[in-house]
Amino acid sequence: KYNVRSLPIRRDDEVIICRGHFHDREGKVTTVYRKKWRIHIERVTRDKANGQTVPIGIHPSKVMITKIKMDKDRKALLDRKNRATKKGKYTEKDTA
Repeated sequence: KYNVRSLPIRRDDEVIICRGHFHDREGKVTTVYRKKWRIHIERVTRDKANGQTVPIGIHPSKVMITKIKMDKDRKALLDRKNRATKKGKYTEKDTA
């Protein structure tokens, strides 16, 4: 869709989990825990012994972004990383 293979994940992106116990689950990213290299996704929780629910950390390489939260910085990044556009100094007229 965006002609980009990888993208830094952000808070309100929607993702689908591809690997592990919770695979094929979809949800919105609630927190990005950069120190622990984990993300928390809504509805991916575990109940503790005292009844409290805690979010389960998922490694960001095991998820696929389905919907991007767009803003001007993200749009500029996608334009820069777009693989469909031809880049380079020379056009086809120059080489002919």
